[in-house]
Amino acid sequence: MALSRKQGITIGAAAVALVAIVGIVTAVTLNRPAEAAAEPAPSASASGNTTTDEITWVDTDPVPEAVAALKASGFTPATPGKLTVAVGAFVPPLSYVPEGETLPAGTEPNIGKLIAEGLGLEYNPVVVAWADWPLGIQSGKYDLITANVTVTEERKELYDFASYRQDLLGFYVRADSKIDKIQEAADISGLKIVVGSGTNQEQVLLKWNEELAAAGKAPAELQYYDDNAAATLALESGRVDANFGPNATSAWAARETGQTKLVGIIPGGWPLAANIAAGTAKGNGLIEPVSIVLNALIADGKYQDVLEAWGLESEGIDESVVNPPGLPKS
Repeated sequence: MALSRKQGITIGAAAVALVAIVGIVTAVTLNRPAEAAAEPAPSASASGNTTTDEITWVDTDPVPEAVAALKASGFTPATPGKLTVAVGAFVPPLSYVPEGETLPAGTEPNIGKLIAEGLGLEYNPVVVAWADWPLGIQSGKYDLITANVTVTEERKELYDFASYRQDLLGFYVRADSKIDKIQEAADISGLKIVVGSGTNQEQVLLKWNEELAAAGKAPAELQYYDDNAAATLALESGRVDANFGPNATSAWAARETGQTKLVGIIPGGWPLAANIAAGTAKGNGLIEPVSIVLNALIADGKYQDVLEAWGLESEGIDESVVNPPGLPKS
């Protein structure tokens, strides 16, 4: 069942918060190969949300197998009868607090809500700063986190994870740009590309520039902006050729404004794959029931409904896996 509510948002300040989370979750590489050379993602679905003003929530019913597994696990929720889910408040489409509202909307809150419903519990979201969720999960203050958390080997020592999305990076250009493909080093030769300093995507471009230099070709010129709005203006005005960063937020901006388009997508742990997952305290018994719910949602199409509502079909997975291979320790 979908529920629509008329809502708005001011995202300027929230963009700052996203920079912090992106730096944390993408400034590393992964320990398993990507499945294949990534192709540009499909265009956004015509259904679902088209702006931050119209929010679609996807709901579900309790999943009997998951409810039984939860009962058998011995897990005790922080608040009886409720699943307390730590969520962020960043930018669309991941998680943000619409104007006039107190709780976040977006892919991450909706995934958390679906997990709670599938477990037969009441969804109890709590907005948490990125720096505060690890201790909150470890202490049992929060039962689960769904806030664009990338699985790492270091985190797996303290938390259990159930994957629910791919971590992808996207190249975006102006909608009228003649550039139609960026997938390898040769494609960026001579281009001016906006990228975040200290991020994994910067490391990708630096490695590609090394390849270009070795081949005697002109490297890409990396452009750094402290302000997201300034970077967007630089792209839309033609001062730079492309922007390279987390696919989720760029995909939403392209969908909402129509000013940019996707021309290439690669795994967030390039040249290896990365997973976004729900996380809980290590060994508390919750993660297996959570994965059962996620796989039930994938099977009945409600998971796909969430991704389509927010234009993130390209980040979908075929199966939720408990504790998949994570980013290696630094």
